[in-house]
Amino acid sequence: MEKQLQDFDTDAGTAPHELGKCVVSRRDFLLTASAATATFTVMVTLNPGSSLAQRVPAAVATYPRVLVGKLSELKVDEPVDFNYPDDKDYSESMLVKLGVEAGGGLGPERDVVAFNYICTHQGGPMQDTYSGKTKSLGPCPLHLSTYDLTRHGILISGQAYQSLPQVLLELEGDDIYAVGVFGLIFGRYDNLLG
Repeated sequence: MEKQLQDFDTDAGTAPHELGKCVVSRRDFLLTASAATATFTVMVTLNPGSSLAQRVPAAVATYPRVLVGKLSELKVDEPVDFNYPDDKDYSESMLVKLGVEAGGGLGPERDVVAFNYICTHQGGPMQDTYSGKTKSLGPCPLHLSTYDLTRHGILISGQAYQSLPQVLLELEGDDIYAVGVFGLIFGRYDNLLG
């Protein structure tokens, strides 16, 4: 096959090259990119007040503090349903005393946890799928995802690729409060904004 050459502006100092071939070598590209990054870093370091290096405050989520149950009223393997962090779609959650120590658990045995009921894969409802024998939630009716509630809702099996959102709890005397959510609730781009 005959090589086709394309002429570039010879006044600019570029040479002709084969069509479809890169004009810049990988080495030249990396050197140029490194020099640009170093220049930018020096500019920001030497001039911290410039528009290049303005401080941006971190966004802090402020979850409501909601009473969700009483420690003395919980029975092992009997979930208590509640909505958190609001009453919008996909906020259905469960509070359960597992009877075995669990990640994020509270109480004397560190066995009281709370999780969102909605599967993280495609939003399948998992109410009434709690298994006291395996301390798991699921399988999801859509694709059989099952979650380990003793290990922060990590996936045991199924199509999901994220852990089940865990509702963070605080204990004050006998009162159990939901105070946040660890993980993103299915169907939301932000747990507090829906």
